[in-house]
Amino acid sequence: MYALIEFKGKQYKAEKGAVLKVDRIDAEPGSALEIDSVLLVGGGASETPVAVGTPYVGGYKVAARVEAHEKGKKIIVFKYKPKKDYRRKQGHRQQYSIIRIEDIIGA
Repeated sequence: MYALIEFKGKQYKAEKGAVLKVDRIDAEPGSALEIDSVLLVGGGASETPVAVGTPYVGGYKVAARVEAHEKGKKIIVFKYKPKKDYRRKQGHRQQYSIIRIEDIIGA
């Protein structure tokens, strides 16, 4: 069974045991999450193989656990204007949280 979820403005495919890399959330590693914005559920043993929400499927939730926090690869933002002596260099490292999908709770 799998579910498409919306989390922090982005969509992810969640399956039991899957590990997702999402934007950083303010939660301690080891704490539990419950995501109720489920867009689609499929692959179940029910009569309807796929349930599509408008926009969300009612009665379904995804239980997850925060595993760790990490930083992504460093990128360099370099802006310049030719012949004008304008140069700006800036680095950025995006922060991520690693979550593990424990279960898809459904009606």
